[in-house]
Amino acid sequence: MSITVIVTTYNRPDALRAVFQGYRAQRDRDFTLVIADDGSREDTARDVARFAASAPFEVRHVWQEDRGFRAAAVRNRALAATWADYVVFSDGDCIPLAGFVGGHRRLAEKGQFVVGNRVLLSDGLTSRVLENGLPVQAWGAFAWSKARFRREVNRLFPLFPLPLPSFVRKWAGTRWEGAMTCNLAAWREDLVAVNGLDESYSGWGLEDSDLVIRLLRSGLRRKSARFAAPVLHLWHREQDRAALTENRRRLEAILMSDSIRAVRGLDRYLDESSPPS
Repeated sequence: MSITVIVTTYNRPDALRAVFQGYRAQRDRDFTLVIADDGSREDTARDVARFAASAPFEVRHVWQEDRGFRAAAVRNRALAATWADYVVFSDGDCIPLAGFVGGHRRLAEKGQFVVGNRVLLSDGLTSRVLENGLPVQAWGAFAWSKARFRREVNRLFPLFPLPLPSFVRKWAGTRWEGAMTCNLAAWREDLVAVNGLDESYSGWGLEDSDLVIRLLRSGLRRKSARFAAPVLHLWHREQDRAALTENRRRLEAILMSDSIRAVRGLDRYLDESSPPS
């Protein structure tokens, strides 16, 4: 099974460099990393090229013009640019632990999409990670326990692997709430079937909920990656939420409909791509 990890970024190269080190530390290195760049400056392109030159796996850079927050569009562009069997979505401010890719590979199952979780790092710990290069992706139980005692992370136990039985991972099989594209995986064919993410959502918020609702409506079920593939979310100021009210109206309309395919989605880019020969 081939895997592509799609990491979305926008003008935060210091965080992206820390994320790169998390992927370099993966125990499972049989994957392609695609940086879905929502219009960053040239310094991000230089960092991606530098990392690609030494990474132990293929790294690609998909860039689009900066015309405001268009994460759905750049994820669709990146999805169109890969022909991997399985796709894992994450963000350029989310550091994966060493078992992240392997955890998603083990949990992949036909008829399912997988929702992972994140552990939030404090402002202070984030600053030390970015300024001093702290290798938090390699920390063990003692270091994380100290961080939790200092209130530098919001949760501790999700950081440690736990072999949950399959029925526990599937107990919330029809629930759409709480799923985020900072840690979400699905078969590429299933994402194509629902036409990817809906670019009708403008600005920050809820395009990932829309995707999950349509995946469920297409007949798939949700599976949890909790205690198997967490990410470490670096602190940042809250995104501009000016578009959230309109996005909520759009999501409510989707919930009231029987729509499965994105109105403005992946098919806009599929003609531009072609399968490998």
